[in-house]
Amino acid sequence: MTSATMLLPHAHGGPVAQARLKACPADFKVFECMHVLPEGEGEHLWLEIEKTGWNTEDVAMWLAKSAGVHRLSVGYSGLKDKHAVTRQWFSLHLPGKADPDFAWPDGVALIQSGRHRRKLNRGTHRANRFVIRATDFCGDKLLLESRLAAITAEGIPNYFGEQRFGRGAGNLVRGREWLTGGEAPRKKALRSIWLSAVRSDLFNQVLAERVSRGVWNRILEGDILQPEGSRGLFCADDDEEASARVIGGEVHPTAPMPGVAGMASSGPCREMEQQILAPSQAVIDGLCREGVDEIRRATRLPVQELQWSWQQEREGENCLELAFKLPAGAFATTVMAELVTTMEPSA
Repeated sequence: MTSATMLLPHAHGGPVAQARLKACPADFKVFECMHVLPEGEGEHLWLEIEKTGWNTEDVAMWLAKSAGVHRLSVGYSGLKDKHAVTRQWFSLHLPGKADPDFAWPDGVALIQSGRHRRKLNRGTHRANRFVIRATDFCGDKLLLESRLAAITAEGIPNYFGEQRFGRGAGNLVRGREWLTGGEAPRKKALRSIWLSAVRSDLFNQVLAERVSRGVWNRILEGDILQPEGSRGLFCADDDEEASARVIGGEVHPTAPMPGVAGMASSGPCREMEQQILAPSQAVIDGLCREGVDEIRRATRLPVQELQWSWQQEREGENCLELAFKLPAGAFATTVMAELVTTMEPSA
């Protein structure tokens, strides 16, 4: 069984209401939070673009074609939803060239631009800000607000969202088949997508077990910990104050995204991880053959700057509007899953 086919356990008791998500693109807004902005000079033109109904790669292709450059001359930091209103940065390598005069297509608009010395690379932005409207809300408002307060104080399990696995979990299914002797991806881009889906699923399985045991936000002996806002790792057993630091939110437990062995947990933590991952050993062996390095990801996701308000849509219909910030690589849908059972229109 994979995390895409299992019901992932909730940390705060499960949804307390029903609502509709993404009734229209404007109900789901995403804004990149950049810590690097264009300096005003250089060979790279940085563009902050608002898009609706376009995926990130399609915008990158359009920019390359319109500017008359190779696709590899276009950079971006992260992938953003197609069925949403999103703002994100792109860069164009234009050595010795003037800024193009773009005729922007429907659904794509320029917010600001500037020159910079470097290309915009994947993972440059550190966080995303979300504004989400959950319409047709049906449930106990006071109970939901109590749940929101708990999430503000304690965070949520840092699951990968279903978007990571492709439509109908197709990327996960094909990735597992490939790694255990099936057909390899025909396109280079699919390789990383399938590998990511497989490793994300294995992480989710370990995290689900930690949630079930009530230790997704607490230390297990032998844990590997990660400081908040850092990619560094250290052994919990090496810090006498580790348990208190985890409870205080200063550091977080982690779980593996398997591959070629890296920094490993030990003791009871290692035993639990091995028990959960044992049925997928053939898949993990395939990851190792592909040269993928094991990394670890925090099991707890702090939800920053969480705010909410109630709006009246039509007579008798309520709307919950949420605004919050998450680190890059985290999923807003995992926040919503702790609050409401959502009805999302099919694409």
